[in-house]
Amino acid sequence: MKSITITGSKRESVGKKATQALRNAGQVPCVLYGGDEPVHFNAPEIAFKDLVYTPDAHTATLELDGNTYMAILQDIQFHPVTDRILHVDFYQIFEGKEVTMTIPVHFEGNSRGVRNGGVLRKTYRTLRVKALPKNLPDYVVADITKLKIGDKLYITDVEQGEWKFLHPDNTVVCQVRTSRNVVEDLDDEDEDEDGTEATEQAADAAE
Repeated sequence: MKSITITGSKRESVGKKATQALRNAGQVPCVLYGGDEPVHFNAPEIAFKDLVYTPDAHTATLELDGNTYMAILQDIQFHPVTDRILHVDFYQIFEGKEVTMTIPVHFEGNSRGVRNGGVLRKTYRTLRVKALPKNLPDYVVADITKLKIGDKLYITDVEQGEWKFLHPDNTVVCQVRTSRNVVEDLDDEDEDEDGTEATEQAADAAE
């Protein structure tokens, strides 16, 4: 998993006035949990761009006054109107200790069921995994290529690396549901032999 470096400064004063002064100066108040005691610090808001505004998951390398910490993003607060980052909580991680993290799902492939008019329902867009920090994936790939209308993709069908999914085996990650535009699901051989059949059926359904 890619790690984003954030350089900041530890802070002693954590009152409302000091916090507001930091925000007015373009700084984000943060807290790092998971160590012997919480570490309060601040960093420029722009430093969080690649960590927060991304479809993938990343760890963070926090460089604070000469000390370096490995961490994951635990919680983030945004301004309800401006969407500016107001506060960030991190959780410290260690190389030899497993950590639990929410990882986004990338749905890949061209589903047969969708090609025949079905609708892909994404039940889970993120999944909880547990692994050593070095084995955490940026994202999890869910291959929907073989899904026909009515098929479900269970978590046991999702390729797993050196991590463990924290979901029951019967968890449905996605499924292809029927719709008004559905046409008869064809086998691959039928599609190869007569590619016009599905087109004609789709036209009939539309009429």
